[in-house]
Amino acid sequence: MSLTKPNQQLRRDLKEAASLIKWSGVDLMKMAIRLSDAGFDSDARELLTIIGSFPDAEDKLAGYADEVRDQRITRAKST
Repeated sequence: MSLTKPNQQLRRDLKEAASLIKWSGVDLMKMAIRLSDAGFDSDARELLTIIGSFPDAEDKLAGYADEVRDQRITRAKST
């Protein structure tokens, strides 16, 4: 059984958000390197701490997208 249009959109949105988190982490890592090179090691470490939580969030969103695909999560019609 195929997904309804709202569920297709939900899945796309979740995958897009996961991708955005991934690429934001890449960009922030580059920023952390520049901060460290400029002598702002504590700021760079703080940024790395934040970036460290990104893979878990990305994995959760990708998992939710898979659950939508498998129709374990569905978008209900609004009333």
